[in-house]
Amino acid sequence: QVQLVESGGGLVQAGGSLRLSCAASGRTFTTIAMGWFRQAPGKEREFVAAISWSGSSTFYADPVKGRFTISRDNAKNTMYLQMNSLKPDDTAVYYCVADETTRTVMSGARFGSWGQGTQVTVSS
Repeated sequence: QVQLVESGGGLVQAGGSLRLSCAASGRTFTTIAMGWFRQAPGKEREFVAAISWSGSSTFYADPVKGRFTISRDNAKNTMYLQMNSLKPDDTAVYYCVADETTRTVMSGARFGSWGQGTQVTVSS
């Protein structure tokens, strides 16, 4: 299992930017794929982005393409989500996840590890 701790959430105006971080421990970071999900009030949790263990492959949900960038620093055991041009619809709790492959991450990481979540609020 991997332990995950998110940080970097907060309140920002529409059009602004935030960078989320996810620090991992407990397993060799370089062997796992990682990603981000989010859950808005009253809505189901949804996939946001995923990244392969090497960082060479990335995947994004349509609503965030061109605005969000996922990356990782294996030397620091940390993953990031740079969020630009934020919209009120991006308001949600953002969760960091880790699993065996990007496919299993994108499928919901049923057997993976999840962080506790960090709140992102975008005001209009």
